[in-house]
Amino acid sequence: MKADHLVPLSGQAVQILRAILTVTGHGRYVFPSVRTGDRPMSENTINAALRGMGYSSEVHTAHGFRAMARTIMDEVLGERVNLIEHQMAHQVKDPNGRAYNRTAHLPERRKMMQRWADYLDKLRSTPT
Repeated sequence: MKADHLVPLSGQAVQILRAILTVTGHGRYVFPSVRTGDRPMSENTINAALRGMGYSSEVHTAHGFRAMARTIMDEVLGERVNLIEHQMAHQVKDPNGRAYNRTAHLPERRKMMQRWADYLDKLRSTPT
């Protein structure tokens, strides 16, 4: 049986999710499918929204947000790669083998996500 993936969040993310709760209600998914509440929103829904805003698939995709975050957290913020990989539910390379790696690094990942959210807030408030 596959273990649940725990996702520590920043204070800003928690605040947004609490605000969304008043809109989406108390269903199983925060972002349900437009067709049924039994499934989450698909990546294609996000891609369609990006197309509607004028971003072609060559410019940006839903998955591109993950790649962008991964790159900036590593190269700009200097976050530990293994923490980033854990946060994204990627396989973490381990010299002892994955079978023995039960680490989650939850406190460190929570701090990392707070630094990421603070970085994004700073970008938003910086004049272009």
